[in-house]
Amino acid sequence: MSARRILAGFLALILMVSGPGFGWAQAPPPAPAAPPAPAAPPAPGEGPAAAEGAEATPPRVSYIHGEVSFWRPGAQDWTPATLNMPLAPGDLLYAGAAGNVEIQVGPRAFVRAAYGTQIGLDNQEPDFVQLRVTAGHAALDVRKLTAGHTVELDTPNAAFTIERTGYYHVDVAQDSTTFRVHRGGRAMMTPAGGAAASVAANQQVVVTGTDSPRIEAGTASALTAWDRWNYQRSDYLTQPASARYVSPDVYGAEALDQHGSWRTVETYGAVWVPAAVPVGWVPYSTGRWIWDPRFGWTWLDDLPWGWAPYHYGRWVFVGSYWAWAPGPIIVRAVYAPALVVFLGGGVTVSFGHPFYWAPLGWGEPVIRWWGHPRFVGVAWWGGWGGPRVVNNVVIKRTTTVNVTNITVYKNVHVTNAVVGVPADRFGQGVARPARLRQADVRQLAPVRGAPDVKPVAASVMPAAGPAAKPPEAIRRRAVVATRAPHDSASALREHGLSTTPAATPAPAPRLVTPPKRVAPPAAATGAPGAGPGRGPSATPGPAGPAAPPGQGKDDRPAPKVERGQQRQATPPVPVRPAEEGTPSRRTPPPAPPSAATHNDPSPHGRQDVRSEPRGGRAAPQALATPFSACGSPPARRRASARPPATGSASSPA
Repeated sequence: MSARRILAGFLALILMVSGPGFGWAQAPPPAPAAPPAPAAPPAPGEGPAAAEGAEATPPRVSYIHGEVSFWRPGAQDWTPATLNMPLAPGDLLYAGAAGNVEIQVGPRAFVRAAYGTQIGLDNQEPDFVQLRVTAGHAALDVRKLTAGHTVELDTPNAAFTIERTGYYHVDVAQDSTTFRVHRGGRAMMTPAGGAAASVAANQQVVVTGTDSPRIEAGTASALTAWDRWNYQRSDYLTQPASARYVSPDVYGAEALDQHGSWRTVETYGAVWVPAAVPVGWVPYSTGRWIWDPRFGWTWLDDLPWGWAPYHYGRWVFVGSYWAWAPGPIIVRAVYAPALVVFLGGGVTVSFGHPFYWAPLGWGEPVIRWWGHPRFVGVAWWGGWGGPRVVNNVVIKRTTTVNVTNITVYKNVHVTNAVVGVPADRFGQGVARPARLRQADVRQLAPVRGAPDVKPVAASVMPAAGPAAKPPEAIRRRAVVATRAPHDSASALREHGLSTTPAATPAPAPRLVTPPKRVAPPAAATGAPGAGPGRGPSATPGPAGPAAPPGQGKDDRPAPKVERGQQRQATPPVPVRPAEEGTPSRRTPPPAPPSAATHNDPSPHGRQDVRSEPRGGRAAPQALATPFSACGSPPARRRASARPPATGSASSPA
């Protein structure tokens, strides 16, 4: 036998042994739990605008306790607020008796309003959030803020511009506003008719009047029981175990810890499985469709964990159960109002001609119905870091996809996965979706985008039924602001909704010149050592009164500043973080203190000594009420006993 034939036979033997069909070959390992997504160039038709979703992630109602009401332009009246409701400019929330509400405005930024508070969203852009507080008590807890981003709190006496991390508390009385800064924060205050002034860490200002405001500045009063609850609540939200599996930009990871468990599944990697769902449950079956003025038809789920799994990732059916697959962790997660395929055809069942939908499967694109017209009706994988699948085939990221050629959606063929409602009930209040038999599913075809249905007044309301309304005196109060509120009248008229408000509209704000932007230090972006309630910036040192405001650009004299006499605050002991390797389910903090334990700072530099017990520990009455909102599990799910860390995490709100 020649040497050439011997060599050829040897090479053939090597190929047989190393080939996938040889019995000794090692099986491929399962997918990693949370693989990072490699950077890839944008696909055709998916430029920067599409990659960013064309819109910022909407603020969401992330916590409700007690009586909280909601109103959106186009509605006929106030309704009860609903957990996980995405907010749009023009929306208002009112916390009634013993009410508390939390709004998540960033991955690590939260606004909370206590009893008797009306708070509204006036504007939102990718780098700017503007809120108004016309009465009551509100707090802004910013654990991370990207450089160049701004949060503005507008009140009847002054506008407060915030560009760095910290804790900010505002109390709005009948004729005055008290604003104080803690935990290394810094804000710019601009009263009506006055020049902008800086409010430094551990300082407070009291602005009285509007036309000729009087300003008193001094050391910030002590943290109240409600402030300490805010600290604990933010600690709980910013340390979820699920952060190991999802992008820091994905809201609601703490709810996943409480209401399900993570598993690793071959092909999909880390998946989350909900607990305590009924037999036969399918995604997108326990909620309703609402109309959002920016995103159009949006899914609002009834379950307390119903934010992340319905606006990010994909749903997969694994053997006998449904699981949510977030896909590989990416740098920037992009919000979607829903991730479904709509279906239509000649199917008619007992309740009439319906609209149907099913959850998108692993890697399948959503056909956009929102955003810039350039991207409506195109196949879109915004925010998805895993493989792209069309008709059960993985495609390259540079492949141009014609949506008319997409005919196969894997989950459509899962038993009972397709649900629907009658066409005349779509987006018109509570209408429980009905399932479709598999024999009828074969008659359906994908619809490009969402159903072409005009919203009605019921479409903009998250719930039905009466709700407490704020007093008209609060509703009619004008605020001081650097920008006019977003006008939604044109969008309402375009979709056939009424532009007549359900109550007396608020007057136009008193517009003031925005303060000059100050370059933030490293701590403003959540750098180590400047964390929430820890590190050098957490302990208030000896601080004098705020510096007097300087002359404005128009050389008008600054308002008179009086020095207040107050004791400095002691920071509370933070909630202990979960220890690595312990069960992911952690006990959330208790319900917020009642009105009786919410000690308001005096507008003239005095303080109630009961508001801050010695040692900075929470008063017993602040922790007495059991945590009952959001359908949370009982307190037997204990927190880790790990001692508090000395540093701070710089990511994810």
